[in-house]
Amino acid sequence: MGIVCPCGVRVNAVSQQNRVSFEGVPGTVCGTITYTADICVSTPGSSRLTLRFDDTENNGARNFTFTATSFKQVTCCGGDYRCDVTIRGTGIIDGITYGFQAIFSDYSKMAKADVVKEFEIFDFFDQLGAAPVKQGSIMARGCM
Repeated sequence: MGIVCPCGVRVNAVSQQNRVSFEGVPGTVCGTITYTADICVSTPGSSRLTLRFDDTENNGARNFTFTATSFKQVTCCGGDYRCDVTIRGTGIIDGITYGFQAIFSDYSKMAKADVVKEFEIFDFFDQLGAAPVKQGSIMARGCM
């Protein structure tokens, strides 16, 4: 019998043609964001989260992969046919540690899409608002 997760999220999602910003770089960059996660508040040591950005505008000049290394806060909040899961912690890009905050919204099956409401890697990257993803690619646990 496995551990019941009182609050968490599983994500396997892609959002294309996103305008994002990079700290210290003027303007925005267009690209594809791939999100993967399996997070549970009661098992932070075995939780995982990655974000890969593929720069489609500058021949890959700003490509990177962020891998979370610790989860300091995982909260679930339900409402209006959705469940929002907020995650805060730290992770690495090319050996450098950054803080991050992500908000994943799992909408009811009546909606056309789920949404990554926010993904910010402090002092490095901001996805600049909500990124719609395929319905069912975000599966929240713990909201009633």
